[in-house]
Amino acid sequence: MTSLLRGGAAHVHSSARRRRSVAAIGAVSAGLLVLSACDKPTPLATVTVGSNSVNTEASCYNDGEELKQSQLQGCLKDKDVKSIKVDPDEKVRFGVDPEIAEKGWTLLMNGQPLTESSDKTYVVIPGSVFFNQQYGGGTNATTVSLLEGGKGSGSKATGLWSFKLEKDS
Repeated sequence: MTSLLRGGAAHVHSSARRRRSVAAIGAVSAGLLVLSACDKPTPLATVTVGSNSVNTEASCYNDGEELKQSQLQGCLKDKDVKSIKVDPDEKVRFGVDPEIAEKGWTLLMNGQPLTESSDKTYVVIPGSVFFNQQYGGGTNATTVSLLEGGKGSGSKATGLWSFKLEKDS
């Protein structure tokens, strides 16, 4: 035998169902509002040594707009960067999102250019370079930055990603 709700009981269940629907719609709307208030993440840069990788968002980034020289100098001094161990006999691979590659990027070692501007999504450098003082490397650790901007003449810096490479011997 089935029992059907009649009279007042039917109204109680349908109003409860409406309240739940309204609450669900409100929760979804609030979630979308919170998401729209979030900052857009910056493109990523990645360093890979052997089977180990680290990636990071930009230290300095202004949604692709030109950065002031003073901002860049401050970001180059940033000590709170991700690090990775590097065996000098290993190859170090630097990868960037295509969005960065389109604008061109240069690899900096301790704030000085190490490579020409590239529009590729990755470059490979021997690990020994980063600990060789002849190239401006440190003996046990080196800060390497990827500077976005540099494709074409007169282009301006628009982003900076930094990593600390620690000697693993």
